[in-house]
Amino acid sequence: MNTVKTGVLMVVLTLLLVGLGGMLGGRGGVVIAFVFALLMNFSSYWFSDKIVLRMYRAQEVDEGAAPELYSVVRELSMKAGLPMPKVYLIPSDAPNAFATGRNPRHAAVAATRGILRILTREELTGVMAHEMSHVRNRDILIGTIAATIAGAISLLAQFALFFGGGRSDENRGGILGLLVMMIVAPIAAMLIQMAVSRSREYQADKTGAELAGNPMWLASALRKLEAASKRQTMDASPATAHMFIVNPLRGGGMTKLFSTHPPMEDRIRRLQDMATGGLR
Repeated sequence: MNTVKTGVLMVVLTLLLVGLGGMLGGRGGVVIAFVFALLMNFSSYWFSDKIVLRMYRAQEVDEGAAPELYSVVRELSMKAGLPMPKVYLIPSDAPNAFATGRNPRHAAVAATRGILRILTREELTGVMAHEMSHVRNRDILIGTIAATIAGAISLLAQFALFFGGGRSDENRGGILGLLVMMIVAPIAAMLIQMAVSRSREYQADKTGAELAGNPMWLASALRKLEAASKRQTMDASPATAHMFIVNPLRGGGMTKLFSTHPPMEDRIRRLQDMATGGLR
């Protein structure tokens, strides 16, 4: 169900981009918007992992430098039948982790120094199983494309704000329709991107719990990470917040509406239900 939902949301996001391009420049705008999205997706596909790892000053480690983290990832990759990803350590005391890379053969998992300090081996296994599930489910690629298209929509809306839409007969949306689209499109794109991210987080929790073998390992880790995130935030970019296992940005009120992560209580409850009802 999550896969179908994600597919529908991605189609809507793409149509929103093409529709905005059409309102700005008629048929030519549709083509330009589509080509623009392809170019952005191409660059994100090849270079996003390097950019984000460099952004957080992540350093690649081996078993000698981070024995527990490395061995946990190695055991999970063997169990999942996946190639061993590169393992990175982020020099931050805020506990968190993420996965990146364009496919399972070119993947990397990264954990902060802080997460290694507060989690037991079992809890760390739950967290890294969640990240390996992102790799196996190709969520990294889906999240990157969603973020890229949403960004393209925002850029087009800003372009329209400064330069205005096309005035040809093909642009039948009218000034009022264009103004509405300029305001609504970026908000809709952001909400769809959030929905895609939340859907993939639920799926990664489920498949991660199955991979680890005990849903309560991840549930216990999420409790600790949630409590720690309230005490210590991470110096993170909002553009990459969706990649982390817990939201690195603190926020409340209306901010929760635009969160890239599902409510923590709901994630933990689902894992508890898995534990009491058996892995399924």
